[in-house]
Amino acid sequence: MKKRIALIGIYHESNTFISRKTNYQNFVDSHLLKGADIREEYLHAYHEIGGILEIFDDSDMVIDPLLFAEATPGGIIENLCFEKLAGETMDLLQARGPWDGVMICAHGAAVAENLSDTDGEWLARVRKVVGDEVPIVCTIDPHANVSKKMVGATDAMVAYSTNPHLDQRETGIAAAELMLSHLRKEVKLVQSYCPTSVSISIEQQATAEEPCAVLYDKAKEIEKIAGVLSVSVVLGFPYSDVEKMGSSFIVVTDGDLDKAVELSNSLGNYLEDNRHLFVGMKVSPEDAVNRSRKLDKPVLLLDMGDNVGGGSPGDSTILLKEILNERDVNFFVCLYDPEAVVECERVGVGGNLEIFVGGKTDRWHGKPLLLKLLVEKIEDGLFRESEPRHGGQVKYNMGRTIIAKTSNGSTLMLISKRIPPFSLSQLTTFGINPETFDVIIAKGVQAPVAAYAPVCPSLIRVNTPGVTCADATQLSFEFRRRPLFPFEDWE
Repeated sequence: MKKRIALIGIYHESNTFISRKTNYQNFVDSHLLKGADIREEYLHAYHEIGGILEIFDDSDMVIDPLLFAEATPGGIIENLCFEKLAGETMDLLQARGPWDGVMICAHGAAVAENLSDTDGEWLARVRKVVGDEVPIVCTIDPHANVSKKMVGATDAMVAYSTNPHLDQRETGIAAAELMLSHLRKEVKLVQSYCPTSVSISIEQQATAEEPCAVLYDKAKEIEKIAGVLSVSVVLGFPYSDVEKMGSSFIVVTDGDLDKAVELSNSLGNYLEDNRHLFVGMKVSPEDAVNRSRKLDKPVLLLDMGDNVGGGSPGDSTILLKEILNERDVNFFVCLYDPEAVVECERVGVGGNLEIFVGGKTDRWHGKPLLLKLLVEKIEDGLFRESEPRHGGQVKYNMGRTIIAKTSNGSTLMLISKRIPPFSLSQLTTFGINPETFDVIIAKGVQAPVAAYAPVCPSLIRVNTPGVTCADATQLSFEFRRRPLFPFEDWE
């Protein structure tokens, strides 16, 4: 009889500084898929699930997708939501078992109410359901905050190795091949992780740029050592006020735990010894707008303090206000503002109105701005991405969407569902040509670069305030471990 492998995932990046919690409907609105729907969504996608399916479909084993739940990064998950998702997952595992192996797609930075190590909790529940002898291999985002409980519940954890995340499908392939090799008794999976006393600034987490590129070069060298099966650089998610927050390293070897410990510790020691390289330079909104005048157009201004991919609301007006001071700048910006969408729909296509936009979610991201708008289009907000992009998703839904012109002829997109700027199709699907602008504001740090770099010859990462500000020391932490650089330093 063919060996049977379960495929499951609960995937969320939780920003603990956001007051609005993530609920079950947020998962429904994003991706809450079961059974054949998982295969239909991801089989050919640049996503880890697609990679996992590819390997097992071409093997002598059977992969059975059970449940995958993913929501746009946001506030902590409501307890009822987490228990419902975890309960549905465990019920499916029990009902469809027994299993010869379990493949898991997790993020690694999920936080639920009163449950700081949410990923550790649900992974431990999986282990309890399937038993200690069933191998569990788990893919994670490099923005995970890894815990001892997560490592203890799995046989191998494998993180994507690019940021923007363009290797998700390849990561799924690598993880699936580890599972196959283990089940065929070609290797015995063991792993070690090294937590560090460093939290790498989000601004410094571009994997192809210095100083972060050095970490990945070192990881590649270690992977050449005999018996080493996988090396993961886990950059960490600095907007999660939990004890496990910080950067870490995971090494998977063929049955040699001592080697895994030694090599993961060597990477951890390097990061701690060179921690001062991982702080970053900060460019103010005013400086960014001034610099953009001298650069090749369009200039991509990355609004780091309102990074939707890090959980922020997507309605900050701070950088927009600075640009509005330059009346001759033709810009594009997308704001999450359901109220403004409704008001624009009332006047209809071709209608003019004066309306407050943005700055409505919380006190962190500026005040609403009063703008005169001409409503050009009203759309359903649905678009697709067929290229490898950060996040690996194919289908996007912004909800009811307004495309409007400002008084100086710039373009404002208003959406009713938060969507991070991971895809250029967010513009081109609706007839917006990104190359016509002087400035494009994208609410992110690294992730939008994959989509926008082909059309934006210049980019500036802007140190805007907000719940994802580049300088995380400006946020008030209560539960993080200490010491943790750059919050504390040592000799």
